[in-house]
Amino acid sequence: MQRREFLRFCAGGSAGAVLSLTGVSIATTAAAEPLRLRIQKARYTINGAVTQDMVSLSQDQPPPVLRMKQHEPFVVHVTNDLEDYTAMHWHGIRVPNKMDGVPYLTQWPIARKETWRYAFTPEDAGTYWYHPHCMTMEQMARGLTGVLIVEERESVGFDTETIVNLRDFRLGEDSQFIKFFSPRMAARSGTLGTVMTANWKQNPVYEHQTGALVRLRLVATDVTRIYKLFATGEHGKVIAIDGHPVRDTVAWPTDVAPHIMGPGQRIELAIKMPDREGAEVVITHQSGQAPRPLVTLRSVGAPLKRNLKDLHTLPANPVPEPDLKSAEVVEFVFGWTPQSMKPNNGYCGSLGYTFWSIDRKPWPGDAADGTKPLAELKLGRSYILRLRNESPNAHPIHLHGLTFRPIRSNQRNLPSNWTDTALLLKNETIDIALVASNPGDWAFHCHVIEHQKTGLAGFIRVS
Repeated sequence: MQRREFLRFCAGGSAGAVLSLTGVSIATTAAAEPLRLRIQKARYTINGAVTQDMVSLSQDQPPPVLRMKQHEPFVVHVTNDLEDYTAMHWHGIRVPNKMDGVPYLTQWPIARKETWRYAFTPEDAGTYWYHPHCMTMEQMARGLTGVLIVEERESVGFDTETIVNLRDFRLGEDSQFIKFFSPRMAARSGTLGTVMTANWKQNPVYEHQTGALVRLRLVATDVTRIYKLFATGEHGKVIAIDGHPVRDTVAWPTDVAPHIMGPGQRIELAIKMPDREGAEVVITHQSGQAPRPLVTLRSVGAPLKRNLKDLHTLPANPVPEPDLKSAEVVEFVFGWTPQSMKPNNGYCGSLGYTFWSIDRKPWPGDAADGTKPLAELKLGRSYILRLRNESPNAHPIHLHGLTFRPIRSNQRNLPSNWTDTALLLKNETIDIALVASNPGDWAFHCHVIEHQKTGLAGFIRVS
């Protein structure tokens, strides 16, 4: 599809061979004041020296935390100052299909000096994030991943919060970028970064008043790394996973039983700061070599003497509950590809290899003609999607536009909490349940970007 054909397609609402845009209305967005974001080159000191050729929304800062309120309209104008094309996806937010930011599926890629208007009203409060869905590896690896907060309509009683964007950078000894991936690792677990950061810093320290109640939001925006997180110091409780309040209890993460969080996932902790000034709570990654502290919270000042029981329960988001008795089962197989091909490059880049597949068919490339949906779901019906991993590598499987909850695994007991990303372990099968409540063509892919861009991607149609 040519550019002018796509723009005419958007205006007319007609269907084509590759994509089908649905005419979903956006309530009261005209009343919202637009936020203006400019995707541009940046530079920042990460590992003792200034790293050039980064990508952010300003020249010398990480991507900002974007805030919106539940059930209130949000409008943002995204301008591209890069040479490459781009597009912006709002990870985990149930948006109208036209606002989802997936090139060729919901919009045309944004060219240099062009501006694209996104407008939606968030249904769900919680912690989400944003990132490009065009030139995905190039722009995300250079830094374009930011946290997005949808605030509850009423306070739940915290004194303060800390928001942490967890991600790697692949930097050499001179603090400049090295090759983002290797084909050998892309065909396996993915290529890890060389420098681990939290908010583009190494083990930053955030001070909170002694005895205060802190809401800690941890977001894994890395292109590859699977985190094994635990907390040392004062205890607390897990209050939300992937944006949604927990409905099934999630154990407090310890060094013996860390919380496993793949790319794209989030966790929220309610922490009572220690009652002794100078005491610390440290969030640590349990790596294969030695524990790596990621972020530290430190008590300062006179004690507030708060109690976790002072907090209100997070209100549930309005996610439709699937009817498990009538739900239709649809199976998907994730694994290596039985066929090798050169993927279509389009305007949004390709890694040049095909290693992975869904249902043993690799994604042919973002701009490939005649690409059909992996499945067609009927609007309003309940489904159980059976996600079967036939590979020895883990895959965080992300579904756009819909929210689901796991109901069983063949390997472990999973809390059945609402999410948008299911982490499939080696040879694991997870059943997830959902209501096909949002019409459109929704991207469905692994969030290890090397896996996504080498075949482990597709889309599901809801109509």
